[in-house]
Amino acid sequence: MYKILKKEKLNDSVTRMVIKAPFVAKKAEPGQFIILRVDKDGERVPFTIADYDRENETVTIIFQVVGAETSMLNLKNEGDYIEYILISDDGSTGKQGFVTDALKELIDSGEKYDLVMAIGPIPMMKFVSKLTKEYGIKTIVSMNPIMIDGTGMCGGCRLTVGGETKFACVDGPEFDGHLVDFDEAMERGAMYRKFEREEECNLFGKEVQ
Repeated sequence: MYKILKKEKLNDSVTRMVIKAPFVAKKAEPGQFIILRVDKDGERVPFTIADYDRENETVTIIFQVVGAETSMLNLKNEGDYIEYILISDDGSTGKQGFVTDALKELIDSGEKYDLVMAIGPIPMMKFVSKLTKEYGIKTIVSMNPIMIDGTGMCGGCRLTVGGETKFACVDGPEFDGHLVDFDEAMERGAMYRKFEREEECNLFGKEVQ
């Protein structure tokens, strides 16, 4: 059980909560998320870690009240408690496994999901989308990892969505995960990896073999 230390209403439908979670705060890194339940019988819902404070042992979530579970969460006040699930690849933080492992377990438990949102590394979003496509669950992915200038001028964030050329910065960055050509995006992202390594070596005055 984790105590809500602070609750702040940002607008009529968005709430910010600061939660006492020593273990998570100690290990949290940018881009990670937690899965929580309002109570032991509640639905498991993922939330991005909006902020964390290692010294005060807290994590912060910001959520929009859009369904039953977030409505129940919004009824909680400072001093109340919730539950959450934390996943890491090597088990150093929370439960060991991949995001897809936890997601499949949640889906197979019988709970109904209308939408999945994936934000993070491209390979992770690819396999989340592959899994949800098997179950027919609408999935939105954020392709901001491939963005560079954010204006559409450089063309570096070009990708194929549903057979059409799109640019993440001006057409997205959110897209239907079932339509994104992730393999193409990963291949393009790796094109200059060799040159980047060489430049890094030169930067530190090392001879490139």
